[in-house]
Amino acid sequence: MYSAECLRHWLRPAGGGIYAVSTGAAAQKALQRRIYGAADDVQVMERWYAALDRLSRARLVVLGVPSDVGAGFYRGASFGPQAIRQHLLDQGSWIYRDDRVVDLGDVRVVPQILHDEMLSPKQIADTRAALYPDRLTDSSTEDWPVSPLSITEATLDLVRQIAPTAIPLVLGGDHAIGWPVAAALARGRESRLGILHFDAHTDMLATRLGVRYCFATWAFHANALIGGGQRLAQVGIRISSKTREHWEAMGVRQYWMREVWTRPIAEIAAEIIANFRASGVEGLYISNDIDGTDPLWAGATGTPEAGGLSPDMVIELIHTVGGAFPVWGTDLVEVAPPRGPRDPVEPGRTLDTAALYLEAQAEVALALRQAVHPGADQ
Repeated sequence: MYSAECLRHWLRPAGGGIYAVSTGAAAQKALQRRIYGAADDVQVMERWYAALDRLSRARLVVLGVPSDVGAGFYRGASFGPQAIRQHLLDQGSWIYRDDRVVDLGDVRVVPQILHDEMLSPKQIADTRAALYPDRLTDSSTEDWPVSPLSITEATLDLVRQIAPTAIPLVLGGDHAIGWPVAAALARGRESRLGILHFDAHTDMLATRLGVRYCFATWAFHANALIGGGQRLAQVGIRISSKTREHWEAMGVRQYWMREVWTRPIAEIAAEIIANFRASGVEGLYISNDIDGTDPLWAGATGTPEAGGLSPDMVIELIHTVGGAFPVWGTDLVEVAPPRGPRDPVEPGRTLDTAALYLEAQAEVALALRQAVHPGADQ
């Protein structure tokens, strides 16, 4: 059984999950001092520890996973959590002014690895020694995770143990993090979890190049975990090597863009809610890949695809579907700030969109918005 002390070792203060020695280190430390209102690095650690100590009283917990080793064509999403936090602070977002919100910091990321099951015993031992050198003689650390996805899952399990009503808001990173988030949220209540998934891509491969857990496979495994039955609704799909019928045979309901363009969003929301209720869904995981949104509003991402969702569409679905069920967890992934410099309004425009989504997802998670739910009992 893991204890709360593990978080001090598995995580780093917000913005510090990327291992930086020289390049990038100054910007990283400056952000941390701003987040924690600290004068120096010692005070950053003190205030981060104080934040961890507030976990048991939190209603919403922010967790950054700055890993993009599980991504597709372009890299850069590892810088997403750092840039998103900076942007929220610049905008004076209420997320950083609400006492119910605790930023747990970042998962420690070794950028060459992804999931512990992909590593040899020797590599796990070597990485464990590198990450936790002060605990080498402690037998309790023998099963501590070392890779981003494995640390994420263990952290969210521990969050649920310490603060059962706290809602994780996870900042990616690439969409490989969808697997550990889904696994942790579903544990012990698999058939009661519904997933609202925004994306240009299905992410429904069983494996990709022999890899079981990555950006292209997480939804396949999450759908299998929760038992299909249209408990996974994917909105914004427009790029796939297979037809919609191929994927929907696996028990997922997909809303491709050609359908989204022909139907009112309120009607789609009502259908998703009805499907979830019919399949026994009691809680919701909102997984928001920024590339589900059209590049007009979110071009700083690793795989931008034209013809996508507008922010208004996404926000309406978040508020309506997210308002119909308790939100058990939510994420925002694939924001890749380095992909933006080709466009003078990027990455600022993508970060504006990301902030809009995060505040909406936080609102429904905390039930701050009173919504009328299509199809709800009167």
